[in-house]
Amino acid sequence: MPEEPNEAPAEFAGGRFGATIRNAGYLRKWFLLGTTIGVISGLGAVVFYLALKYTGEFLLGYLAGYHVPTPVGEGGGRGSAGFVRPWAIPLVTTGGALLSAFVVAKFAPEATGHGTDEAIEAVHTDPRAIRARVVLVKLVASALTIGSGGSAGREGPTAQISAGFSSLLTRRLGLSDEDGRVAVALGIGAGIGAIFAAPLGGAVLAASISYRDDFDYRALLPGFITSGTAYAVLGAFLGFDPLFGYIDAEYRFERAWPLLWFVVIGLIAAGVGYLYARFFHSTVALVHRLPGGPILKPAVGGLLVGLLGLVIPQILGSGYGWAQLAADRNSLMSIPLWIIVVLPLAKIVATCLSIGSGGSGGLFGPGIVIGAFVGAATWRLGELAGLPGVPEQPGIFVVVAMMTCFGSVARAPLAIMIMVAEMTGSFSVVPGAILAVGIASLLMSRTNVTIYEAQRLNREAAEAERARDAG
Repeated sequence: MPEEPNEAPAEFAGGRFGATIRNAGYLRKWFLLGTTIGVISGLGAVVFYLALKYTGEFLLGYLAGYHVPTPVGEGGGRGSAGFVRPWAIPLVTTGGALLSAFVVAKFAPEATGHGTDEAIEAVHTDPRAIRARVVLVKLVASALTIGSGGSAGREGPTAQISAGFSSLLTRRLGLSDEDGRVAVALGIGAGIGAIFAAPLGGAVLAASISYRDDFDYRALLPGFITSGTAYAVLGAFLGFDPLFGYIDAEYRFERAWPLLWFVVIGLIAAGVGYLYARFFHSTVALVHRLPGGPILKPAVGGLLVGLLGLVIPQILGSGYGWAQLAADRNSLMSIPLWIIVVLPLAKIVATCLSIGSGGSGGLFGPGIVIGAFVGAATWRLGELAGLPGVPEQPGIFVVVAMMTCFGSVARAPLAIMIMVAEMTGSFSVVPGAILAVGIASLLMSRTNVTIYEAQRLNREAAEAERARDAG
């Protein structure tokens, strides 16, 4: 591969530290690289979290007079009871989307969209390819999109930010292609694991996110070091509490037959996840064919999201606080039934409008909220009909559906299951989760659908592709 302009030859790259890394054995190399990537990913997650927090407080909170609910790990606020200035909501969502699109189009067009696909593509093609400026542009653009009420998550931007740092390290230290691919994958897992305070899930995600039906064991052991370090850095600044607190942490399975409910959740969540991925990719394809530039289209998407938010406020922003409320019986019963049933589809539409139109933000977060309300709707309808086996609290249905809906469509069921368990402190739900996630993942494996189109089928297919490109 040709060297970048003004870049030192590989044998001199990174000075003494670079030489140490290149000449080190496996253990020393990945301890040093893993720790470095972990520290950078953790700091990047902290900066992005704070940027997102203060941007949202200013744009939606101060300008629009509306405060979204927050999960327990971020204060547990219940948010505004209604709109103080409803006319300001679509103005803020449009303005935020417009500013975000302008920043991306002006400084780094590759920072458009959800970001995770771009990071995965770098793993498979060129681990040196992510430009350093993408890190800052992605941070600013995503904070504007989500902070103004756009329906998006923070994991995609964090993945691209952390992967961008790893790509920079690959260039500066003169790492081999193989080491660079692992380093970028570690950045993806560490960044996402840190921002969600889910280090074990982040480590497993680093080894599984790049493939639909495979697992890269080269990234697993270094991932423990990287993800654990990133979690420690983020926790030192923001605390170590799970994002959603402890949802149904004391729940225990006492009989076998209620597990049938998790078969039902698996079937429903697989269908909703499939719809999420297909609708999102169809929206992206449609937007490419529509007239208008890369700034106008996201602005129109922002306007439509703002108008939809006036009818269903739960679609505004990341929605983690609403997922928290869905897990509590009293809070869930206070939400109109029609909103609970419609919300998974409404959140899919809002996310496609925000990100599919060219806005900047992740798909993981909305997928978690979509899954949460799939579980909430299943519990609410079962409870309303007086069906046997429905638990007293909706939390276990909500948590398992979170895992199932996005884990299956992201083709990373084990990683997402672990992450959600860490985010909710709910490892007691694992027996039901195994059934639901297993069924949904088996159904999804019969299709070619994935939310991340840059994923390759397996390592063999990826290596064959690289061999063709090299030849």
